[in-house]
Amino acid sequence: MTATERVDLAVADLHPALGDPALTSMNFLNEVSERYPAAVSLAAGRPYEEFFDLAAVHRHLDTFHRHLVDDLGHRPEQARRLLLQYGRTKGIVHHLIARNLAVDEGITVDGEDIVVTVGCQEAMFLVLRALRAGPTDVLLAVAPTYVGLTGAARLVDLPVWPVAGGPSGIDLADLAAQVRRARAAGLRPRACYLMPDFANPSGVSIDTAHRRRLLELAGQEELLLLEDNPYGLFPVDDGPRPPTLKALDTARRVVYLGSFAKTVLPGARVGYVVADQRVAGPDGRVGPFADQLAMIKSMVTVNTSPIAQAVIGGRLLEHGCSLVAANTRERSAYTRNLRHLVAGLARRFPPGADGAAAVRWTVPAGGFFVVVTVPFPVDDALLDRSARDHGVLWTPMAHFYDDTAPVHALRLSVSAVTPEQIDVGLDRLAALITDERARRAG
Repeated sequence: MTATERVDLAVADLHPALGDPALTSMNFLNEVSERYPAAVSLAAGRPYEEFFDLAAVHRHLDTFHRHLVDDLGHRPEQARRLLLQYGRTKGIVHHLIARNLAVDEGITVDGEDIVVTVGCQEAMFLVLRALRAGPTDVLLAVAPTYVGLTGAARLVDLPVWPVAGGPSGIDLADLAAQVRRARAAGLRPRACYLMPDFANPSGVSIDTAHRRRLLELAGQEELLLLEDNPYGLFPVDDGPRPPTLKALDTARRVVYLGSFAKTVLPGARVGYVVADQRVAGPDGRVGPFADQLAMIKSMVTVNTSPIAQAVIGGRLLEHGCSLVAANTRERSAYTRNLRHLVAGLARRFPPGADGAAAVRWTVPAGGFFVVVTVPFPVDDALLDRSARDHGVLWTPMAHFYDDTAPVHALRLSVSAVTPEQIDVGLDRLAALITDERARRAG
């Protein structure tokens, strides 16, 4: 802005969240990527692009159109209107999502308990907007926390209280303590947000025994659990996957957030929320929580693009509504990349040489992310220097904590790169770490 440029508004006069780091972090990371396009990006949690196929998009659309006519009995003009007109607020592929959840996750849910959203981000926003009823409401979230959740909470004026994660994925004693602490302060904890499978950013998973105890605790404390599961279909090892919290949920304690960005197509921007909790209205009628979320959605996005939904629906239909079956190639690529990155870290940072200053990293059982701990604080300035001087991008873990304390860790993503790019990126990361150690030592 020039010195003479007219200013019409001030950030101080807009919603307070607009100056919050949670809302600016994604833009900052994107800007760094744009400024250094030649840098190897181990930052983006985007899905693998090798299998993207534009022709398949048209095929999926045709498949869903045939489903409307042949399976659901719609007349041609009805099917055309359903795809091309404004649509049902709750969505038009809810029945297929219900089938997918039954096939892949063992979750039995009525299609009317599902709202199809514009990505999972809208699903989060709708749920938080509905739960935030007054100034005493707070949200609990396992730290480190996905920044999109923190940002959505800021926009609805819902404070986020961190709950310790740790190697088990969630510290149940700390969760109980935070609930008690909030209530002692006159606040009302509405829900706890978490990713039980290969969490973003930590990569940590919660085992089945802890999931059962978590559900018991939620029942005792009358607390909702917001289960976000974008990465659950990508374990490294074969064998049965742990049941989702929602599959174990017998008391409707879990609101389940889903996304097709990683499993079908991110450009479709289709997600969903399963909200089968029963809500009593002022007239005494009882309906699913999904109905309340749909009312909010009708004032936000009206409806999710029917054409985008049809692309997702067609992909589901072509694989018997199983995204496990639809993602065999993708899972293989992520497994290969994750193992390659972990092995590459071990070669470049052998144990024992540096004592307490050693570089350490997590070894997730699946998903996209590895967290690397280093012997110095990691911030945006270091990321900018990494991109400019060494040609490698990553994500500072400080973006996932809701305070300003220094964090000595960074997140690497394996989802959108090849093994060759991983090798180049790790070589450049090793050079950065060597330089930063020398700079701080000297």
